[in-house]
Amino acid sequence: QVQLVESGGGLVQPGGSLRLSCAASGSIVSIYRMGWYRQAPGKQRELVASITSGGSTSYIDSVKGRFTISRDNAANTVTVYLQMNNLKPEDTAVYYCNAAHPLVPSRVYWGQGTQVTVSS
Repeated sequence: QVQLVESGGGLVQPGGSLRLSCAASGSIVSIYRMGWYRQAPGKQRELVASITSGGSTSYIDSVKGRFTISRDNAANTVTVYLQMNNLKPEDTAVYYCNAAHPLVPSRVYWGQGTQVTVSS
């Protein structure tokens, strides 16, 4: 079992920055692939960025060069960050932290979500 607790959302003006954090705890959580998803009203949830246990990252095209995902591993805990710069109104969404076991597809966990609103 993995528990995820997110923080860092809020209201920001276009061009501003926010950093989201996700504290993940549980057995062998350090091997999990960690990701940030987002869901805007009326749209499907999409994977924004992910990072493997080895530090390999991937991003959707719309956030490349603006968002950076990173992680800190410790015994039974992982903190994953999403640094978001040059935010745009279209980035407005609820952002969810995700943990996925690399070998067991059924072991997927979600955070509660944090709202990010980009508006002037």
